[in-house]
Amino acid sequence: QVQLVESGGGLVQAGSSLRLSCATSGLIFWNFAMGWFRQAPGKEREFVAAVGWSGGSTDYADSVRGRFTISRDDAKNTAYLQMNSLNGEDTAVYYCAADPWGTGTRDDSRYRYWGQGIQVSVSA
Repeated sequence: QVQLVESGGGLVQAGSSLRLSCATSGLIFWNFAMGWFRQAPGKEREFVAAVGWSGGSTDYADSVRGRFTISRDDAKNTAYLQMNSLNGEDTAVYYCAADPWGTGTRDDSRYRYWGQGIQVSVSA
C-alpha cells in the first residue's frame, strides 16, 4: 500500500520559515518525481514545486521561486519543501504527490499518489 505522509506544517508569523516533509512508503521512491501543491480556502489547487525522478530537474511556481526549495533524499524515501520568507498568501493546505518516472510536471493529473495534506498558516 502506497502512503505519502506530510509533516512540518503549522502556524507561523510572516517572514518565518518552515520545512515540510513528505515521507513515502510502498513505492520505489527514486522512480518517482515528487511535487508539492497547495490549496487555499476558496481557491483551486495550484502547483508549488516539483523535482524530477532523478533529482536533476526542479521547477517552481513564480510566486514561490527564490523563497521555496524542493529537495529529495532517496535514501530516506522523503521529499522536502523548505519555505522561507513566508507571507499570508502562502496560507494553504499543502499536498505532496508522486509521479512515476516524471520529470517534475506542473500538471496535477500526472501525479498518481497523493498525501492527505497539511495546513500551513501564516499570520501577519
